[in-house]
Amino acid sequence: MKKTKLMTLTAILTTINVVFSTFITIPIGPIKALPMQHFINVISAVFLGPWYGLAQALLSSFIRNLLSLGTIFAFPGSMIGVLLASLLYKYRKQLSIASLGEVLGTGMIGSFVCIPLGWLLGLGKIAFWPLFLSFFFSSLIGAIASYILLKAFEKRGILKKLKNDT
Repeated sequence: MKKTKLMTLTAILTTINVVFSTFITIPIGPIKALPMQHFINVISAVFLGPWYGLAQALLSSFIRNLLSLGTIFAFPGSMIGVLLASLLYKYRKQLSIASLGEVLGTGMIGSFVCIPLGWLLGLGKIAFWPLFLSFFFSSLIGAIASYILLKAFEKRGILKKLKNDT
């Protein structure tokens, strides 16, 4: 039963991510910054854990690319972010640490991992700063928004109830 709930929640979060990404997109050159991805990544880190969270990021990136809502840069950035956020949350159980993990994972590590991809696409040295800045600020906005929502849920006891149900 728990596996079914986790898969269902993964599908729901993936759907929310893709739908809201059609409305909230910040185009920066060849990159489309999507704060919703990072918002959903932190929520996935808290509710799904590392592997289902990773599945959510992979599916979201894949579907957005199929629909021309995202770019190839979405894969390494979102997947590293959700994985780091999930692992940090799994071991520390702090919402702030999960949010920080998303910003570090996507905003820092993910942007560096995307640099070779930028070179392959012919962007050369100009790829670093746009990648870094867009990943960093997009992940920061999404992580702060999800932290605020999850903190409000925690204060009202909703977070504990929701986590017990999954």
